[in-house]
Parts: sequence; structure tokens; C-alpha cells
Amino acid sequence: MRGGTPAGHPSAGPYDAEGEREGEPVKITVVGAGYVGLSNAILHAYRHDVVLLELDQVRVDLINRGHSPIQDSDVENALSSGQLRLRATTHASEAYRGSDFVVIATPTNYDAATNLFDTSSVEFVAAAALEAEPGVAVVIKSTIPVGFTDDLRARHPGATIFFSPEFLREGLALHDNLYPSRVVVGEESEAGRRFAALMVEGAASTDVPVLTMTSAEAEALKLFANTYLALRVAYFNELDTYAAIRGLDSAKIIEGVGLDPRIGTHYNNPSFGYGGYCLPKDTKQLLANYADVPQNLIAAVVDANTTRKDFIAFDILARKPQVVGVYRLVMKAGSDNFRSSSVQGVMKRVKAKGVEVIVYEPSLEQDEFFHSEVVRDLEEFKRRSDVIVSNRRAGELDDVAEKIYTRDIYGRD
Repeated sequence: MRGGTPAGHPSAGPYDAEGEREGEPVKITVVGAGYVGLSNAILHAYRHDVVLLELDQVRVDLINRGHSPIQDSDVENALSSGQLRLRATTHASEAYRGSDFVVIATPTNYDAATNLFDTSSVEFVAAAALEAEPGVAVVIKSTIPVGFTDDLRARHPGATIFFSPEFLREGLALHDNLYPSRVVVGEESEAGRRFAALMVEGAASTDVPVLTMTSAEAEALKLFANTYLALRVAYFNELDTYAAIRGLDSAKIIEGVGLDPRIGTHYNNPSFGYGGYCLPKDTKQLLANYADVPQNLIAAVVDANTTRKDFIAFDILARKPQVVGVYRLVMKAGSDNFRSSSVQGVMKRVKAKGVEVIVYEPSLEQDEFFHSEVVRDLEEFKRRSDVIVSNRRAGELDDVAEKIYTRDIYGRD
């Protein structure tokens, strides 16, 4: 496991947020077996009884057999270690019964029609959990609009409901929970402190900053944190666009900019736009939350992603390809998740100009993706493509280097 922590984790440090020894085991129910839910379930299952509630029976069976349904080597190692007090189920009544905490980690996709997150799954789970176990503390890990938790509390008077954001990377989710940059809990009551203690107790690092605040403040913190990351990606992407149009070397400019210690050389690799699951929707949600607040920058961050994809598509089409091959839909190295990846936006723009697009994506089971053929044989894919679009360089494309279109400089995110 990265960071030197063995799969059978509880190492040195079962301490709570105040530095005291851990208390009695609790029952924790985690709802949703995506990378957030699964990494949280594993974090707590080293010391506590955890039930993972998931609709997908295939995922449930994989987890109960000790296999990971997501691409994350740390998760795979932990599940196969035999050290976890974790079981997965599709049965809600069994999952909620006797729980001290219900942790909600269901998807909250952005709805362009309403300009808001679709929080229906969070609302449904909270209501079902409180009906089954009225005294349970409901902890929301799903990203939500500012003010959502207060609205949900108003619908469930007397219930303990609070938001605790995650700051996880796909493919590194468990690692980031074991070595967190901070633990944030949007609740300043005893229940909030208990949950913060559980997060610290599960971590492998022993010097974790703990921040407690209102849920609205925690909701804002999550959206602002992700929007800053999107802003940084957008900045270096626009630098790269400028350099490409002017015939300049992006790498030399980026290196010189980053040597200023106030800026740094991290998170500076050009891409086709900020993507993945969180950044596109979180920036739009923050902008929607700004409806009655003066702003320019947040709107610019959202607009910059569209502008970058427009440029990338234009630059690809300038090569006059008959067939464009899209190599991998994923955004991040080490991830199998391609929800809202920016390369999909590039792909749609190229197709709109009448150019044939084929896709190589091992994670796809279907034969077509948005009416584009999915080619499963890599050699056939390379042969048929005039231009191969790849967000990040890959060694298996080295033999067709002359066909590759990428803005990748450093081979990392």
C-alpha cells in the first residue's frame, strides 16, 4: 500500500480527534459503493462493524468475495486482506438496523435543466435511514449545494444530519482517506465530534488537522476547494492554448512560472480541460450558488472549460483526419472512471464536423459510445486512426507517435 501502510492497517494510532484512545466499536452503514463510499467503508472497517449498502448486486458480490469493483490497488489489497469487518448488501432494512452512523455517498449529478445537483438519492436515503433507525446520525459525503443540509434538517425535525466533505482522488481514494490533508465536519455537536474522531482514528497519519463548522460552511468549503483546483487547471490550459497558437514551448513557460514558490510545480500539466466527476459539476454548482452574489471569476472558470475543448477540437480538425481515434475516455492515470471527462466534449465537437470517431476504452462493455464504434483490438485501433487523441501519453502508443495528439507534458495529472 502506498505510504507504507500494510493492508491489515490498524497500525500505531487508534486515537480520537482530541488525542484520546478510541472508544467502543460502533456500527456504521455506508450507502453507495463508488470510490467515496467504498474507501470510507474500508477506513472504518478495520476497527468497527461496517455494512455497505449498494443497489448493484454485481458490486456487492465482488466486495463480499474480497475484490474491488473500482480500479484502486489500495482498495483491492484491503478487501483481499481478510482484516476488515465489512459486508456488503442490497437489503436496506438489514443495513440500517442498529446503526450509529449512516454515511451517504450516493451520486449527485449536475442537472443542467435546474442548474442544481440532483440530490434525490441523498434525500431518499436520509428519509429511509431515519425511518428505520430514528436515532441514527446521518452523515452526507455526497457533494451538495450550499444550504442543502439545513433544508434537509427542516424536513426531519430533531434528526442529526450533517455534511462532511471528502477530498479524494480517483484511483487514490483509500490512500487519501488514510493520509488526509484535513478532516472537515459540518457539525459542532457531540455527534460531529464523534464522527471526526472516527475519521482520525481510521487514518494512518497521526497529525490530521480537524475542522468543525456549520454544514453550510462545510458545503461552501467543498465547492470552493474544487473550484480552485479547476481554476488552476484552467489557468495552465489557457497558458498552453496561448503557447500553441503563438508557436511557443508550453513546457518552458510552465516550468519558469512554477519555479516561483508561491505558484509551485504541482497540478500544472495541460489537458483537454478539467474533467472527471467532481470539478465540472462542482464549479457549475458554485456558480449557481452565486446567483445573488457579485462575481466574475467563478463564471470565467466554468466558461474556460468550454473554450479549451473548442480549441482542442479545432486543433485536431486542422490536421484534416478522416478518422479520429479516442484513446481512453478516462481523465486520470490509474482510474477507470470516465464520467464527465473532457475528452468526451472534444469527441462530440469533432463528430459534429462530420469526422468519424472511433474509441478504444477497455472499461466499456458496449459496442458503441455515443454512436461511435468501440474498437477492442488496440492494433486495429491504431491502424484505422489518422489522429489518435490521448489526454495523457501511454507507452503502448509509442509505435504510432506520429499519430498522437496530446497536450500532455509531464505524463501525470
